[in-house]
Amino acid sequence: MFDAALAQLRAAGHRLVEVDLEPFLAAGRLLYEGPWVAERYLAIRRFFDAHADALHPVTRSIIGGGARPSAADAFAASYRLRELQRAVEPVWQRIDALLLPTAATAYSVRAVEDDPIRLNAQLGVYTTFVNLLDLCGIAVPAGVQPDGFPFGLSLVAPAFHEAALLPLAAALHAAAGVPLGACGHALPEAPAARARPDDSTVELAVCGAHLSGLPLNSQLTGRGARLVAATRTAPEYRLVALADGRPGLERVGAGGAAVEVEVWAVPVESFGSFVAAIPPPLGIGTVRLADGRQVKGFLCESVAAADAPDISAHGGWRAYLAARKGS
Repeated sequence: MFDAALAQLRAAGHRLVEVDLEPFLAAGRLLYEGPWVAERYLAIRRFFDAHADALHPVTRSIIGGGARPSAADAFAASYRLRELQRAVEPVWQRIDALLLPTAATAYSVRAVEDDPIRLNAQLGVYTTFVNLLDLCGIAVPAGVQPDGFPFGLSLVAPAFHEAALLPLAAALHAAAGVPLGACGHALPEAPAARARPDDSTVELAVCGAHLSGLPLNSQLTGRGARLVAATRTAPEYRLVALADGRPGLERVGAGGAAVEVEVWAVPVESFGSFVAAIPPPLGIGTVRLADGRQVKGFLCESVAAADAPDISAHGGWRAYLAARKGS
């Protein structure tokens, strides 16, 4: 069922990239093997010390373990988590989101009752790292297995990227053909896609560090912007690498290239503050897309682009960064 989801995304035009999940999983293991359970113990320590017998035996066993880690253990785990946070940062330069099974497997209630701590830890393999690494995620129902157990998918991205995950999650949910949760109600039909945004948003084409998963994307998602489309410009632009490390998009007309861009719908009330924060030589102008539509977008002053290396042959900023990293 996971392979079927991958095939569906590939057919929809998404580029699938395999990444090393071990740093993520190592962070998740810290939740069970590290001292973080001490925080749970601290939260109810007064009650726990006076009325431990009132707790469910499994809960009592887990939370009681939080009294054992030392301050040295807490510092060691904190340092280890920082190492893992640095280890996963480059992953987000290559991808927009992680697609994972929500749970590694499924168990019956009886099985969990017989071995609750170990099986619950296994159920959380693909989710426990999300909070520790300061990520966001959404779990999506994705069908029912032949044995009757449900199957789900999770989409995970850096913090504050929920707006980019939600449309993809909705598409995966609809494609699964499952009802709304466990209640049996049919999933509501998705609203028809609008050819143009309403008056409450401004469509903005971005081509550099504001792309999904890149360092400045939070300047969009933090203002409530949502991803509308991943596309290209009309073949009348050139992309240059500016001296300050940013890309510059310049319209050259005939003989230009089609450059990878994302179109975001930015709330009108936030658009002004976004534009005000853009340092020169970049600014906001009008960009023509491959389908002929015109939207607002980043453009570079010609005087700054004149002597900058032309990187149009890469097709976009992501591909340029990847090529530079591999050289």
